[in-house]
Amino acid sequence: MAEEKKEPKEVKEEKEVKKEEKTEKKIEKSEAPKIKEPTPEAESPEEEVEIPAEFAEMVKNIEKMSVLDLSRLVKILEKKFHVSATPMMSAQPVATGAASAEGGEEEKSNYDVILTGTGDQKIQVIKVIRDITGKGLKDSKDLVDQAAQAPQVLKEGAKKDEAEDIKKKLEEAGAKVELK
Repeated sequence: MAEEKKEPKEVKEEKEVKKEEKTEKKIEKSEAPKIKEPTPEAESPEEEVEIPAEFAEMVKNIEKMSVLDLSRLVKILEKKFHVSATPMMSAQPVATGAASAEGGEEEKSNYDVILTGTGDQKIQVIKVIRDITGKGLKDSKDLVDQAAQAPQVLKEGAKKDEAEDIKKKLEEAGAKVELK
């Protein structure tokens, strides 16, 4: 036989070295930061923006900056000029009509009907609540019981006419009601 047989000790050491190398490679792969490279299909086409000549050099400098540096620059500009770079969620609508001319508030169109007390005729109040909410007897009774402890909202966002009608029915039954 032309091949030389290795001694068992050498073979064992060689296997251990290979195992260590594999383990090191696995560790290196798991510790390496995973960065997802952008694919050409995933990138959205950038909108061409016309840059005035007086800002061209400034824009070139900004393009070279890192995201961290840009963030710091934005914070500095916000402090320096007392502005905010965050977009506003929604603007307040401009008041028009007689209410705004007089400086008074506009009349609300939607109201929350709140049961603040049940009065002496609890059963009558429960019946009215069943009719208004469409809930069952037990749910209506529980609502009335809870109203004795703390105010309970019966209906949210009701139109003015509907809210006043509900209030009238409940007050006739002996309940105490608020519209907010």
